[in-house]
Amino acid sequence: MIPVAEARRRIVAAFRLLPAEQVGLEAALGRVLAEDIAARVTQPPAAVSAMDGYAVRADDVEETPAILAVVANIPAGQTHEGAIGPGEAARIFTGAPLPEGTDTIVIQEDTEAGPRPGTVLVREGAPRGRYVRPAGLDFHAGDTGLVAGRRLTARDIGLAAAMNVPWLSVVRRPRIAILSTGDELVMPGEAIGPGRIVSSNGLALAAFVRACGGDAVLLGIAPDDREALRRMASGAVGADLLVVSGGASVGDHDLVQDALGSNGLAVDFWKIAMRPGKPLMFGRLAGTPVLGFPGNPVSSLVCALIFLRPAIAAMLGATSADDDRLQARLGRDLDANDRREDHLRATLSRDGDGHLVATPFERQDSSMLSLLARADALILRPPLAPAARAGAMVEILTFPDLF
Repeated sequence: MIPVAEARRRIVAAFRLLPAEQVGLEAALGRVLAEDIAARVTQPPAAVSAMDGYAVRADDVEETPAILAVVANIPAGQTHEGAIGPGEAARIFTGAPLPEGTDTIVIQEDTEAGPRPGTVLVREGAPRGRYVRPAGLDFHAGDTGLVAGRRLTARDIGLAAAMNVPWLSVVRRPRIAILSTGDELVMPGEAIGPGRIVSSNGLALAAFVRACGGDAVLLGIAPDDREALRRMASGAVGADLLVVSGGASVGDHDLVQDALGSNGLAVDFWKIAMRPGKPLMFGRLAGTPVLGFPGNPVSSLVCALIFLRPAIAAMLGATSADDDRLQARLGRDLDANDRREDHLRATLSRDGDGHLVATPFERQDSSMLSLLARADALILRPPLAPAARAGAMVEILTFPDLF
């Protein structure tokens, strides 16, 4: 058995950044930028009003009350030709550009109608620059607004649009083929005969791949038959990675290595010093990387979190896609660990002092998918870790969005 860190390093090293493709902003959410994005415009392009009110010269309202002649009306989207002179003002609305000669906005709440038609009475003045958004306050043309490797959020889409960038160069989504194995499996909703169980791994792994930014290709369920397994695995041709769930252990019906070996499967390593997930396999099949996960549903998803996620991140070149490890206080006592790295499902809470507390479930049976669904994180215990008392500090692995 090899250590988890070594297995992860070797898996990640096997993948390279995928090529880029162009997408419109409407299709860019969640995609990873392939190149820096620079603004094509200056925002705002000129000094504009931040409030509804009057554009004035600060010198004219230094002493108040002041009566000014209103010589222009400037709604958003329009401009005023000509300059505003001493003793004059322009009625202006939020977002409209300041006319020449003005440098300050007096908000309408600080004014009232003047004593003569076409005038305004300024009750309270404003210092130079008040409520003025200068040109380029947000960004200037040529400024880098978004950097390569960023997974695009709704906020980023808005920024790209404001920078007048309609198309983005993003990394192609990794294509991950997923093959479940086992005579005992049936799809959800199908009749469940004696000795059969409902398959969850394929659908869960496909959802995980999509959550990580990849495209999942479900190849179905292969029976425990060498020829059928070889035939169905051939559906991974053209994929960036094949994930096989089940059939990676040592039982008489665990056929993945045997069946695919005749098709050229070259195994890099097999068996990891971890729990759950010991019988993980990694290799190549006709040039396509292959990850063999345990058939146990909890083991499969934990392996996806530890190994599949960073593999997808390597293909995407994502700068913020690594796992999130934190320190927390232990919520209950734990016995000493054996020689395998342990991944304990746990809930998270806060104690009276606001410290993060991770409480592992009493039962950690790797068949109990319901506990994984209720968990907030995994407690990571190194091999041969000594017994730990409640309150001790432990490392935890928090779950990414949509895990």
